[in-house]
Amino acid sequence: MALYDNLFEPLKLGSIQLKNRIVRSPHGTGLVGDDLIAYHLARAKGDVAMSTIQASGVHQSAPQGIALHTDACKPFLTKIARKIRPYNMKLFIQLYHPGAGMQGMPENWSASAIVNPMAGVMPIEMTKNMIDSVVESFAKAAARARDCGLDGVDIHASSGYLIHEFLSPALNQRCDEYGGSLNNRMRFMREVIEAVISEAGDDLVVGVRLPNEDYVPGGLTAAINAQIAEAIAPAVDYVSLHMGAYWRFHKLIAPSDEPLGLEMQANRVIKVAISKPTMVTGRILTLDHASSIVDSGEGDMVSMVRALIADPNLVRKARMRQENTIRPCIGTNMGCVGQLMSGGRLGCVVNPAAGKEQVLSFEPTDTVHKPKKILVVGGGPAGMECARAAALRGHQVELCEAMNRLGGQVLMARAAPKRGDVGAIVDWLAEELDTLGVNIHLNTYVDEERVSEIAPDEVVLATGTMPRTDGLQQSMPASPIPGFDLGHVFNSWEILGYGDAAQTKGPVLVYDDTGTFEAISVVEVLLTRGVQVTMVSRHDSIGARLNYPPVTAGAARERLYASHFDFIGGHYVRSIHPDRVEVGVLFTDRIRRIPAQTVVMVGYNEANRGLWNSLQGNGPPVHMIGDVRGKNSILTAIHAGNELGRTL
Repeated sequence: MALYDNLFEPLKLGSIQLKNRIVRSPHGTGLVGDDLIAYHLARAKGDVAMSTIQASGVHQSAPQGIALHTDACKPFLTKIARKIRPYNMKLFIQLYHPGAGMQGMPENWSASAIVNPMAGVMPIEMTKNMIDSVVESFAKAAARARDCGLDGVDIHASSGYLIHEFLSPALNQRCDEYGGSLNNRMRFMREVIEAVISEAGDDLVVGVRLPNEDYVPGGLTAAINAQIAEAIAPAVDYVSLHMGAYWRFHKLIAPSDEPLGLEMQANRVIKVAISKPTMVTGRILTLDHASSIVDSGEGDMVSMVRALIADPNLVRKARMRQENTIRPCIGTNMGCVGQLMSGGRLGCVVNPAAGKEQVLSFEPTDTVHKPKKILVVGGGPAGMECARAAALRGHQVELCEAMNRLGGQVLMARAAPKRGDVGAIVDWLAEELDTLGVNIHLNTYVDEERVSEIAPDEVVLATGTMPRTDGLQQSMPASPIPGFDLGHVFNSWEILGYGDAAQTKGPVLVYDDTGTFEAISVVEVLLTRGVQVTMVSRHDSIGARLNYPPVTAGAARERLYASHFDFIGGHYVRSIHPDRVEVGVLFTDRIRRIPAQTVVMVGYNEANRGLWNSLQGNGPPVHMIGDVRGKNSILTAIHAGNELGRTL
């Protein structure tokens, strides 16, 4: 008997049958051609029941994604359908028109002339001829998908795009038959669905993605969406529910500081009105959670997009009772949507192979002919991942960590408010190292003498960083900050519980020199102590150096601004005094004096490179990975560890 039996029950969906209940709702990747095929193929091989290729524009006014508005899409769609078919993962594509919600379109059309914050363009209010043209384009796109061998199409009526804009009382201010009452606002969507079904025939499964809560002020609520779902469900084969629009972007793809299953509360209002199978999503990261959703009847299909980016074999591993080997998603959004929206392509913090499936296997597949003795110094994510990859290939690995626990700076991050999920990856890596027989030494400081005693063939230094003690800030590198050594000035580690305990009293000034989550976590810890906090940063916004802050730092920004908190961007610290901090704008004479009884400096740390320097030309080959190289990111740490572990 397999774990989570209810997840492995088949489900009838129109003319097809899904082999289990774990599916992948549509999402962009930034991948094209064979790279995109390899990405979906990896999940098909992992036993996913259904995957929906990204939202793709159906009309020439918005040619976004795969070119569904012309026959040019057919060679690719035919090829991906043929490649996927042997694995019985049903393949869908999402049909949409972005309306006012996408930059770079030839024209932005919408229900009404209301600007979407994503595009920042005043759209053209659609005429009846425009509406008819778009309806026809949805039908033709569905026919192309059918002709290429896809199993179904998903009509996108959510996320603030064109159909959603017609449905919303806030975004649809028309006075004709397509505006006003809910029935009128649904007219465009009904026409699209009817045209798609008429053109596609009985063999193509047709679903619709509806909003459950859109967070547009004055827009669609769960109660309104339940009425829409009840009216539409009889016409389609399934309904997919999804939260958010660009007015509150972080709800669209919720980061790790949002609750698990955050969409289920709104879904419960809507699910009871739906007569067809329902797909749900929203921070569902484990099979246990997915199983409870299916068991409770809250969803018939569970979309686990990010969890399956982290481990494409999640379903197969669960079926084989190997759940403990599933590489966990930590939900930071830094590697997936963060990279994608920053103009790149999808990746993953914890899975270096994500988006690179054509050239990089999920796990190392080679076995070394002559195993080496590898010494890894440092038990943070870089060192742990390197030790794991090297051990998988057959090397004899010893890992020494100066602290009494593995995890490095991730241990500090996970202890901060709303950041607990980030620790899942180091817990998993520790279990993997134990299973692989890596020899781990905790509370162990490594110097040249210890290296000689261990006598490794190669040394990997993942020794990390420590807070600076010299008062350096990036804006004024020639001299330390006057007053940096006063007794009420602390570094971030002391606030986060490492080093000497920091006795704080308000008001507090936090200076953020890095623009990452470190300063955000420091502020949240201080706010839990009930003090007033002002963050001053050389950057113009909170979390400015994170990958695409709206989906990585958006939830945190919202929490901070709703608290006893103020933010001053674009400044540097001129001097620190017992009762105040003087800040200024670089290359100007402006000075601001901010009251502060406690000051916290969040800056670039000093790399622990002492052992690196001493081993140069004095012993076995030495490699340096992770923060010690100067890149303060869990993504770069894990990826560097994995790359080195594969090549040693």
